[in-house]
Amino acid sequence: MNLERYQRIQQVLKSRQTDLTFCLEEVHKPNNVSAVIRSADATAIHKIHAVWPNAMRTLSHTSAGARNWVEVETHDTINDAVNILKQQNMQVLVTNLSETAVDFRDINYTKPTAIILGGEKMGASEQAKQLADQDIIIPMLGMVQSLNVSVASAVIMYEAQRQRQAAGLYDNPANPIAESTVQKVLFERGHPVLAKVAKRKGLPYPLIDEQGEVIASEDWWREMQQK
Repeated sequence: MNLERYQRIQQVLKSRQTDLTFCLEEVHKPNNVSAVIRSADATAIHKIHAVWPNAMRTLSHTSAGARNWVEVETHDTINDAVNILKQQNMQVLVTNLSETAVDFRDINYTKPTAIILGGEKMGASEQAKQLADQDIIIPMLGMVQSLNVSVASAVIMYEAQRQRQAAGLYDNPANPIAESTVQKVLFERGHPVLAKVAKRKGLPYPLIDEQGEVIASEDWWREMQQK
């Protein structure tokens, strides 16, 4: 890995927002999932959560580029997902047109926040609406009542980015990524061929130095070279 790429990866990881996330509930169109992940990467969101439809349990059709940089944590049910999010002290919002819904721009996104986005056909489930702390809406001035899920996610993400940028949270994240995760990403994305071999052989990942080079023992290299 050359020094320029090393520095770029470090710069990206240092701005990642670990306490801002989205939860996709039964979003079934791969192009929508891919677009959400791409927007998450663009707005420095470290991880998204998902409850997949039964027929869709992998991300094989999503953007490989964006998937390399945004973690996706899968849950069996929306209840499981929300429990984990609330254990992280996040306010849980859901996009839902209701009498109690507020304009998405009235939310304080500098707080730890998770936003549930429902599937393309039915929107968020009743359970998701009950579990969420607040309904939010994107005001619509035309004839249609909703945006495409990937468009809606991007609109909300960029409002959250605006607020967090104004608060200085991209320069100094409230909950920065752990150094162990930084090292893992540096190795997997900076040395993908070595990472693939190490994973296949069950070898521990080595450290990456400040020049982007692998620091490993002779025994590790010997194991890597054996067929």
